[in-house]
Amino acid sequence: MCRWTNGQITLSLDEVREVPLCEAAGQFDFACDLLTMVVLTLDGELGGTMILTFDDQNGRELAASLLCRERCTSPEWTELEQSALNETGNILGCAYMNSLTRMVEADLVPSPPYFVQDFGISVLEQALLAQAATCDVATICRTTFHREGKQLNWNVLFVPTEALRTRLISSASN
Repeated sequence: MCRWTNGQITLSLDEVREVPLCEAAGQFDFACDLLTMVVLTLDGELGGTMILTFDDQNGRELAASLLCRERCTSPEWTELEQSALNETGNILGCAYMNSLTRMVEADLVPSPPYFVQDFGISVLEQALLAQAATCDVATICRTTFHREGKQLNWNVLFVPTEALRTRLISSASN
């Protein structure tokens, strides 16, 4: 992210939560906010979903920064703005999955990212559906972003499947 944003942005894994599946969606303060998101998925047994979230202002500011333009105020996102955020998701997703690949010693390949504007809680609930078929516990990893020491309203939520969760726990204990 530092190279992609010319050193402006840093990130940190702030929390890993394991909560009962029925409570997982309520663990994050999305309220009734419409969010701008980039979503990537991992298919297969060692799968999961990665959701990069922004409020509209922060998403627009990142897109403007990446495109070397003024922040757009139109309600509609241009294809170029969406592409800039999708590429951010692609860079983050590949880095994230490469790190997990080394940890679990298995190839994890993310899907192409896709841009969505929806309520954050709805997208998170969709990601949790995959876990509902195999377990009663959800694991959610949350990464936050900072610019010059100030926290931004950006997050990465990663929701691994039960099989990937089990493999991560096993790898961490070795």
